[in-house]
Amino acid sequence: MRYLTDRKRAAGKGASGTGTEHHWHMQLSSVALAFLVPVWLYIFGSALGSTQDEVVAIFGQPFPAILTALLLVVGMRHFASGATMMIEDYARGGTRKVAVIFVTCLSWVIAATGLFALARMAL
Repeated sequence: MRYLTDRKRAAGKGASGTGTEHHWHMQLSSVALAFLVPVWLYIFGSALGSTQDEVVAIFGQPFPAILTALLLVVGMRHFASGATMMIEDYARGGTRKVAVIFVTCLSWVIAATGLFALARMAL
């Protein structure tokens, strides 16, 4: 027979029973975005106001293309996770389910559209 105290059963678990996993994913993505966004803004700022051919040439290079792809994927995952958490806090019932599905689909559509546009420029 295995004996666990109440404290041992509750250690590492939040109210939902998932522990701190969601919190750590949000922290990790926010730190990644803190490094990605300033570098991407510098690249984007240098391309701002250029002709279409110059912009395609800039984002056709490997570093700006990979950085933009990372920013899209990490940023949209961070958005979906944060928006889902907010919806779960404030919405109830069927509205919650529909809103979570909408936000998740919206983030994936934005990421897919951005990656498609980036692939068209880079290739």
